[in-house]
Amino acid sequence: MGLHARPAALIVQTANKFPCDVVLLKDEQEVNAKSIMGVLMLAAAKGSEILVRAEGEQATACVEAIDQLFQKGFNEAM
Repeated sequence: MGLHARPAALIVQTANKFPCDVVLLKDEQEVNAKSIMGVLMLAAAKGSEILVRAEGEQATACVEAIDQLFQKGFNEAM
């Protein structure tokens, strides 16, 4: 399963916990990770490579938190 509404919402909720600017990049496309529409517009299928980039206060913690969502499969049943 790809990046559908629930995982996208979890990314946005997590990103909004931090004061930094954070973007997701897939191929040539860059979107604001704090925007549900932006995250959904990535249309990332399972197995897609997504880069998380953050700048500003707590940027490292933000990237790590979003990475954990991906690592845990967004806590969805397989």
